[in-house]
Amino acid sequence: MQAAVTTALKPSTALLPELKAGQSVELLKELHILTREGKLNQDSRRKLKQVYHLFHFIEKLLIELTTGDGAASVGTRAGARAQGITVADHGAGRSYLGFILYDLFFRERGNGWIYGIEARQELVQESRSLATRLGFQRMSFVNLSVSDSTESDLLPDRIDLVTALHACDTATDDAIHFGLRKQARFMALVPCCQAEVARVLNAGKALSLARTPLAELWRHPLHTREMGSQLSNVLRCLYLEACGYQVTVTELVGWEHSMKNELIIARYIGQRKQSAAHRLQAILDQFGLQELMRTRFDLQAAAH
Repeated sequence: MQAAVTTALKPSTALLPELKAGQSVELLKELHILTREGKLNQDSRRKLKQVYHLFHFIEKLLIELTTGDGAASVGTRAGARAQGITVADHGAGRSYLGFILYDLFFRERGNGWIYGIEARQELVQESRSLATRLGFQRMSFVNLSVSDSTESDLLPDRIDLVTALHACDTATDDAIHFGLRKQARFMALVPCCQAEVARVLNAGKALSLARTPLAELWRHPLHTREMGSQLSNVLRCLYLEACGYQVTVTELVGWEHSMKNELIIARYIGQRKQSAAHRLQAILDQFGLQELMRTRFDLQAAAH
């Protein structure tokens, strides 16, 4: 069995230019990023580029956690260091990101654990089977929604790094809530299909148009959707800053590869910014979104 695993993980001696050195070709075939002949088509090349770009950002965070610097501001985690770095990947799907993180970063290390969280049972089972075939022993896959995972005893009390790649609509907010509850040192989020704020904007559109000329920014349905998406991410960033995180926003890949391209990286520094909390409240008031302070952006409930 060990020989079979070793063969499966052996890197190609003629790597494609797009692949990282040491990358398991068999894994990429299993994930259908490479064909059975080891070829890479245009769609797969785009998908691989997105995952590699995200890995580039996350690898720096993992290295920081490995050196011990990343855990400094959240205090000691009794019993956790023996397990090593813990990563929770929300809305994992087929776990492209989790498997590649494990293959390129965790596989050669003696500790560290990745938890893939996915609501579709069939994808969870596929991921479990693949991890077993490849001998990726420190990966767990749980059949839960992002929101349910926060209270589940299938996951540890604390998680070092929370990721959510293209988690749809409010699943990104659920991932943030999860990260806050688990006292995550880092969060890396790529939001997708954000509709909740747009729905609230649309519901109060007539009143807003009468109250302020700013409502012209979301009078037309297309603008409502775009404004809702932009506001969602601005509010998320302010919320994270108000909860003690330092936030960086950047592009994941070029816009020609994906329109869902905003990467939010949050680093816990333990300094809750009152100015961010005040601006968060002011924006919610200005746009008639006060109800979200009781649901998505409840600063009292988010306190560590």
